[in-house]
Amino acid sequence: MIDRPYVILSAAMSIDGYLDTSSPPRLALSNTADFDRVDEVRAQSDAILVGARTVRVDNPRLLVRSEERRSRREAEGLSPSPWKVTVTATGDLDPQSKFFTFGHTKKLVYCPRSAVRGIRDRLGDLATVVGLGEEVTMADLVSELNDRGVRTLLVEGGGTMITQFLASDLVDELQLAIAPFFVGDRLAPRLIGDGTFPWNPDRHAPLAECRQVGDMVLLRYALSERCATPSRSADEPAKTPRGSGDRQLPS
Repeated sequence: MIDRPYVILSAAMSIDGYLDTSSPPRLALSNTADFDRVDEVRAQSDAILVGARTVRVDNPRLLVRSEERRSRREAEGLSPSPWKVTVTATGDLDPQSKFFTFGHTKKLVYCPRSAVRGIRDRLGDLATVVGLGEEVTMADLVSELNDRGVRTLLVEGGGTMITQFLASDLVDELQLAIAPFFVGDRLAPRLIGDGTFPWNPDRHAPLAECRQVGDMVLLRYALSERCATPSRSADEPAKTPRGSGDRQLPS
């Protein structure tokens, strides 16, 4: 048995692979139906992770939006929204950002050991600051989260985090939503940066599901044996995978 959380990587991109434009305002990629789909994935996760740049630039709340889903979590003895997790090398985080000020849930900041004292002084009791070696690796991060009891980790970005998780072969399930337009801006952030990935022209990622979500398309790839792949014909319904925890993962 793999001794780490079940990792879901969730992202939305344009047809030509961009996460945003190169200038404000922030580009909305998901439609209403896809936002609701992701909200269900959040509700069934134990922790949500984004990089420090995403915290700075996008200022996300990272909360479960649906009152019914929050109530369901509380009935299970959980916080209304999953834990929030971020990673920083420098500690350049605003204590007033929504990551820290919104939501009654645990906030975790991972950083190099050398940066712990400065970040703790900056954030006070807003978050638990955890030092991991000279630099933070995703393998060490997911191992530490596993020790804290996280069984399902949702990685939502940005591009640096997505690239590092994929290159480290730590993703069990990739949920990729494609927006029906192009960005065409070479200065804009792309979904994936440079790297060496376990899934390549010689080793294809198994497609577990392809589904229309409003005017978008959801592609769900099984990147480990823990994500079920459909052993079925194309006209049979997709099967819902399970992670390492007790709760059923979203289809």
